[in-house]
Amino acid sequence: MAAVHVVKPGLLTTVQDRGRWGFQALGVSVAGPMDPVSQRIANAMAGNPPDAATLEITLAGPELVFDDERQVAISGAQFEIALDQRQFLSGGAFVVGPGATLRFGRRVRGTRAYLAVAGGFDTPPVLSSRATHLPSMLGGLGGRALVAGDRLPCGPPPPRPASTAFVQPTAIPDAVPDGRATLRVLPGPQSDRFSDDALEALQSAPYHVTPSSNRMGFRLNGPALMHTRGADIISDPTPLGVLQVPASGQPILLMADRQTSGGYPKVATVITADIAVAGQLGPGDTIAFAVCSRAEALAALIGQERRLMAMEAALR
Repeated sequence: MAAVHVVKPGLLTTVQDRGRWGFQALGVSVAGPMDPVSQRIANAMAGNPPDAATLEITLAGPELVFDDERQVAISGAQFEIALDQRQFLSGGAFVVGPGATLRFGRRVRGTRAYLAVAGGFDTPPVLSSRATHLPSMLGGLGGRALVAGDRLPCGPPPPRPASTAFVQPTAIPDAVPDGRATLRVLPGPQSDRFSDDALEALQSAPYHVTPSSNRMGFRLNGPALMHTRGADIISDPTPLGVLQVPASGQPILLMADRQTSGGYPKVATVITADIAVAGQLGPGDTIAFAVCSRAEALAALIGQERRLMAMEAALR
């Protein structure tokens, strides 16, 4: 079976598909991409179905060698790329030849890039998913980030030829080029356990993503949110993008590797259409939160899905 060989792993590179959905009630975390839209775009450009496994590349990218000729696509954060002697910016699809070396160089914008190969990465599935969940060491390659010397088997390329069209940057989620992002939120599920002005405080000033952040969640520093009945509740499910608030009053934005349940009150939840933007944040970036209505959240998600479906249709 053809494979991709890891010469240098990068800072944090993991195998991710759409995630291990359907097992959260049993205590199994979802994992999957931090930026699901960019991952879907990469798979579309490589000619893969949306659930094919890709590489998620964080802040500093890997050096890879390919066994065979293969369509490759990169989306999300933008990096300077070298394919043998050819140099270019990531954000499109291209063909690599047998023995070719792909190197990631300087990061230009964003935090996480997604690399897809035609046929996907064929690592062993665990509970119907190849997604790497780092805290429980499930999926991917031994449940861990890539290391030098790893061999990533590739599945058979799709029967149809993939498009080599490049996706324009406007089709890619905002990669936070200036380090600032606005995330829309819906109140709850426990906004009643906070002071009456908590949602106003949440929107009153930007929050900084602290260095104590990872794929489980972003610890934020900004206006404190006050509890009215203490900072502990009976543990309940933790949806993607929820803002849980411990006793410090500083919210934690839960992301892909989040725990399945938690015992802190949750003041608000980032809408699904903005998760991709959140996934491109890194330490030092800032977030402005904006409360929106359910109708606005649904309209944003429908619009995003229509754009993605149109892009996928154009690449077939």
